[in-house]
Amino acid sequence: MLDHITLRVRDVNRSIDFYTRALAPLGYVVKAHHEPTLGFGVDDGTPHSDFYVSPMTEATGGASPVTHIAFLAPDRDAVRAFHEAAIAAGGRDNGAPGPRPYHPGYYSAFVLDPDGNNVEAVVDWSGWFRDDGDGQAAGE
Repeated sequence: MLDHITLRVRDVNRSIDFYTRALAPLGYVVKAHHEPTLGFGVDDGTPHSDFYVSPMTEATGGASPVTHIAFLAPDRDAVRAFHEAAIAAGGRDNGAPGPRPYHPGYYSAFVLDPDGNNVEAVVDWSGWFRDDGDGQAAGE
């Protein structure tokens, strides 16, 4: 159900060092490099990361970290429905449904919840969930 989560941290280099060492016994390695954000995932030969560490910025409130969580959606229609439902429920648009430049096949939408947390719905872009051979989730 969860695709990935991002922790906002005060000292990104210290946290990257900590998580690199702490998660190594679990088979996690640094995989995604969206500097200064780094993504960790199991060393399985795919580009999929499910845990990210990103620095706090003034945009994230500095002293109060904002969490990012991405829920796995079965297809693009579900991403669009999530965005519409979240806005109707009082969320604020933080990125309309559409493709993203992060990786081929990445399609998502973002909303801010009532506390300012960034909530995303994303179609499986990496192929680890299901893939019809073109990098898109089956049924796309």
